[in-house]
This record gives sequence, structure tokens and C-alpha cells, in this order.
Amino acid sequence: MYLTTYKNRMDTRVKIVITIFYCVTNSTFIASRRSSILCRKREVEEQSIFVHLSLSLPLIFSTYWFMSSKEKPTLGGTRIKTRKRNIAAPLDPAAFSDAVVLIYLDNAGDLELVAKAIESSDLNFSRYGDIFFEVVFIGGRTQTGSVKSDEGERHPYSIIDCEPNREAILPSVVYIQKILRRKPFLIKNLENVTRRFLQSLELFEESERKKLAIFTALAFSQKLSGLPAETVFQPLLKDNLVAKGIVLTFVTDFFNEYLVENSLDDLIAILRRGKMEDKLLDFLPPTKRTTECFSEHFTNAGLTALVEYNEKKIFEVKLKEIKEVLTSQVTEEINIDEVIETVKQQVKDAKLPEIEVVRVIWDGIMDAVQWSGKNQQQNSNSVLRQVKTWAPLLNTFCSNGKMEMELMYKVQMQCYEDAKLMKVFPEVVRSLYELDVLAEDTILHWYRKGSNPKGRQTFVKGLEPFVNWLEEAEEEE
Repeated sequence: MYLTTYKNRMDTRVKIVITIFYCVTNSTFIASRRSSILCRKREVEEQSIFVHLSLSLPLIFSTYWFMSSKEKPTLGGTRIKTRKRNIAAPLDPAAFSDAVVLIYLDNAGDLELVAKAIESSDLNFSRYGDIFFEVVFIGGRTQTGSVKSDEGERHPYSIIDCEPNREAILPSVVYIQKILRRKPFLIKNLENVTRRFLQSLELFEESERKKLAIFTALAFSQKLSGLPAETVFQPLLKDNLVAKGIVLTFVTDFFNEYLVENSLDDLIAILRRGKMEDKLLDFLPPTKRTTECFSEHFTNAGLTALVEYNEKKIFEVKLKEIKEVLTSQVTEEINIDEVIETVKQQVKDAKLPEIEVVRVIWDGIMDAVQWSGKNQQQNSNSVLRQVKTWAPLLNTFCSNGKMEMELMYKVQMQCYEDAKLMKVFPEVVRSLYELDVLAEDTILHWYRKGSNPKGRQTFVKGLEPFVNWLEEAEEEE
């Protein structure tokens, strides 16, 4: 309303100024025509007036244009409200920590009552989630850059204040699970605090570290939300923690506690999710990072099953490495004498049993075959060509009847599992016989008393003509 009135007034003033301008110029012109005796002073005054008006008009018009361009449409009688700024509340973690501690103290550490009180409270858990779990774990807010309690209230019902056994710590795990079900947004905060504490294990006392290990094991056993396996195991691999043996002690307590109610397969599944299944030796200090030290330590800790698993895993890794090297050499068609020496050295270094050596050699040779997608005859020819080429390698390690029988079983299994090799079994056995890899007695024993049932009926039937020929030749001799 005010802007509209102001504009009307400006319009009136501009009209008056323009009228005066034209009147003055016209009167000056007429007067100059009527009388030529007007003095020069009059002309100077008229010129000054003209100049003054010429300079004033642009200012007037610019003012008018500016006011009209800035005008905004408004509704009469409506007040214009200005937006208020969002004023952030100042952080006050100390007050939050004290409030949570007070809940513990008021309920004398009864976690059932504490959980109910926390659920009904109006505390800002979304803002102070990390501090909440600090209170749960150590009884109060931690100091900056430390795991020790800061100044302020503290309660004696925290996890590190419990006795170092599952009966005392399990209620805390159940309590946290209840809190997370009601406030799932706190899962990330639990993960953050757990990772920070595990990275700072050296700042805890030995008994406190054991309590944390038991809590972690129970958390996995109870399938507590917010603790991915990588959150637990990856932070432990700090060089200083590993070198001091702190990590080895922690995981030993963890393994022992977890295996009380869970199987070794469950433990291996957790290690696999934490990307530690093949890196168990990384838990040992660098000076003791050997299979022997691993076996000795965990055997003394009563974890014989874990020791056996680790030995089996290392064994499988070595077999895989030997097979990959062998397959590469066979594919590149390296001199067979050189391949034999390489395999012998690898077997010696890995201390592999003879039976496994025969199996891995056959796998390595077959992995190098160039298979055809649909041409069955081409596949058969490729297998027989490979057997003929690398028979000296097989013959080197099939040094007795037991190893020959193991090779027979290996060929049987591969032909059974691979559909494109089902019909090639008799030809492979005959070729191995002709190349002096398999003895006649070995083939006849497998035919008459072979113990592996997989595909046996089909393979026996296919091998029958060749066996009949062997028996006839034996009778003639």
C-alpha cells in the first residue's frame, strides 16, 4: 500500500517538472522574438535554467524507473513474515552421558529396568549414539583419544566391570540386542565404538581385553546386529598390536568362547566373512609366524580342531600352487625333464604325501587340455594325446601298485564327473597300460575289487573287452 502511494506521488511530480520545462522553453523563445533589446544577462539566466533542468530530468526519470522496477505485488492487509534462522542446539555430550549413567544408578544396574527407562526417555540418542555405547562398555564417557573414563558421572555396571565369564557378560549382550531392536539407528554407533576399542586394545588391562573378547564372541553367537565380521578382525591387524601378542591372546579367548556353543564350521564362516580364513597366521607376531608356532599355541589352548583345519588349509594352498605351476608348464610345452624336476622340488618343499602328488599331477595335465564344446571325438583325441605326451611324468610318481591304483581312481572320478569323458575311460586306461604307467595287476584288481562306486558299473562294462584280452593273454603265458 505504501509503495503504491509513493508511485502515484512520483508520477504527479514528474508531470509538473515536464510542464515547467516546456513552459519555460516556450516563453523564452517567444520573449526573444518579441524584443531584441533584452540584455545579455537575460539570455545567460535562461541558459542556466535550461542546463539545470536538463541535468535534473535524467535523475528524476532514473529514480522513477528504479522505484517501479523494485515493486513487488502484494496482497492488501497481509503481513509479510520473515523466515527465522535454524538455530542449532549446542553439543552437550557430558550432560547426555550423565543422564544415561543416572538411569543405570537409579535402577541399580538391572538391565531389564534400564532398557525400559531408556526406551521411555527423551534423550537424543541419534546425536550421542557413540557416547551411549561408551557408557555401556566402560561405564562413562571416554576421554578424547583414550578409552579411559572422562570426568563426570560413572556407573559400576559396565561390561568391563563384569566378571570375565559368559554368565556375567551375556546379559549385556541381550540388553544391547533389545536396545538395537527398539533403536536400530544405533547399529552404526555400536560398530564405530567396537572398532575404536579393538584398535586401542593396548590401552586396556589384560582382564579388560579378555572381557571384550568374551563379549565379542557372545555377540556373534547371539547374532547381535551391528557387528560385521570385518569390523572385528580387520582393526585387530594393527602392526603394534600383533607384534606385542595382544591380538593372538584376544583371538584365542574369542575362539575358545565362541566354540562353546558353536561348531568349527560356524567359526570358519565368521573368519571367511572377515576375510581371515586364509590368513590365520597373520594373528601371530612376525617372529612366530610359522605353521609350527601356530599349531603349538592353539594346541596348548585346547583348539586342536582349529589346528587341523589350518594344516588342511595350508595343504590345499600348496596343492593349488603346484597344480597351477604344472598346468602352466604343460600348456607352454616345456621340456618334460624340467617339469619333472620342478614337481619333485615342490613336493619336497611342501612335504606332500605321494597320493596327493599323483592326484595333483593328473589334474594339472587335464587342466591344460584344450576342450571342444561339442565334438566328442576331438575331446577324446585331446585327452589321449595329452596322456601319451606326459606319461613319463605320471610314470615317475606312480612308483608302486598303491600309486597306480590311486591314479585309476582319479581317472574314474574325473570321467564320472565330466560328462564329455564318460566314454573315454576305457581308452585312457588302455593307453596308460600301453605306456607302462599302469600295470596289468592294477587294472585287474580295480576291475574285480574296485571300491569306488561312482560310475563303476558303466566303466566296468566299458572296460570289459580290454580286461578279457588281458586275461586271455595271461592264460596263454
